Amino acid sequence: MDTAFFLKMFAALFAIMNPIANLPVFLSLTSDRDAAGQRKVVVTLIIALVCGAALVGIGGNAILNLFGISVDAFRLAGGFLILLIALNLIQGEQSKAHHGTEAEQAHHAEQDHPAIYPLTVPILLGPGTISTMIIFRGQASTVEQDIAYVAAISCAIGLLAVTFFAAPFLGRVLGQTATSVMSRLMGMILAAIAMSMMVESLKVLLPGLA
Repeated sequence: MDTAFFLKMFAALFAIMNPIANLPVFLSLTSDRDAAGQRKVVVTLIIALVCGAALVGIGGNAILNLFGISVDAFRLAGGFLILLIALNLIQGEQSKAHHGTEAEQAHHAEQDHPAIYPLTVPILLGPGTISTMIIFRGQASTVEQDIAYVAAISCAIGLLAVTFFAAPFLGRVLGQTATSVMSRLMGMILAAIAMSMMVESLKVLLPGLA
């Protein structure tokens, strides 16, 4: 397995999905359920994430080819989108790309079954996550990188599952301070990854800059 590829992709997915920062969102959307009900939501959420990730991993590049978009052009646009999400995290704000507008968030709170919508889409498997998966899928050119790609997604989803399964306990232990610190730290990491994506794509699209 390509360890460097794995660490870079896992860091990006972890920063975007941000289990700790999204823990309050999960708790608020499942506040009317007991512990067993919350676990059912988590199981449905994980199944949906796995299916969605598999769909993006298998069909992402085909979609780009269908529209005649190069991987580097998409990497530039995706990097810019991820940078905007990172800036929201650094400022302690929720990204509208993943969490929606105020009107959409009000609609989220009315959902009786939040596992698919809004938790899976668009909060966890939103534009930033999908862009990251497609970009790294396009960069994976060896068997070792293919293994690292699957491992990074699996670890990110696995860590998310552990966090949400332990949500009642973590909700009591972690306060606003821990959530805020984690959000800003993930924002910095995500911003660095986004800039790297944009720089690498510009080197290909505009060779004179290199």
